[in-house]
Amino acid sequence: MEHSPGLLAVAAIACFFVGMSKGGLPSVGTLAVPILAMAIPPITAAALLSPIFVASDFVGLYLYRKEYSGRNLLILIPAALVGVGIGWLFSANLSSLFIGMLVGLVGVLFCANVWFGKRFRETARPADVGRGLFWGVLTGLTSFVSHSGGPTFQMYVLPQRLSKMTFAGTATILFAIVNAAKIVPYWQMRQFENFDIPLALWLAVPAIAGTVVGRRLTMMIPDGIFFRLIEITLLGLSLKLVWDYLATAL
Repeated sequence: MEHSPGLLAVAAIACFFVGMSKGGLPSVGTLAVPILAMAIPPITAAALLSPIFVASDFVGLYLYRKEYSGRNLLILIPAALVGVGIGWLFSANLSSLFIGMLVGLVGVLFCANVWFGKRFRETARPADVGRGLFWGVLTGLTSFVSHSGGPTFQMYVLPQRLSKMTFAGTATILFAIVNAAKIVPYWQMRQFENFDIPLALWLAVPAIAGTVVGRRLTMMIPDGIFFRLIEITLLGLSLKLVWDYLATAL
């Protein structure tokens, strides 16, 4: 891969956004692959960003080491790892677009219930094992096959009405573990062939800086605005997942 100034600039911006998402602003992370895809093919962009996610995950783990929901993690981590295993085992037979479309439909319905359902606005759900295992497996599966584990996590955790920092820390720790668990399967599936190690090491710098900035911004944004941004992002991602499937099916 040619390290032109244009590519380096675009890649640095994309990795900074990746870092910000690991710092507690998941909505920003969705921009990373589309931005980098302006300079290199989308598949190459996704592969290049994979280790960047892992590098920024380490910083996120440190920043949120004291702010997370232990009960949620105890439920979600084993379930998500099972989901990753299912994705690896059946990777040749799974349609990432179809799975993404199903997740997107549920996400749209979820947002409609959040904004228009009176019962949702009045009550908060606890972290229960049954729902947690279901959404955890889906989080690991969708993260493995289509890099879209965020919506399923949000659909399970948002109804609990956790504090802003606890929500962000729980997401950061969970996806750090999920991303680490995907390395061996992706390696076995040859996702990292012809990987540009020097470029990845250089891009880890803006990613780590973005993680620190993301946490600071998360602390500054009022709780109401923070969660509304999460909901709007969830709706946008859900609609995109549905559209991606329909665009290929029609």
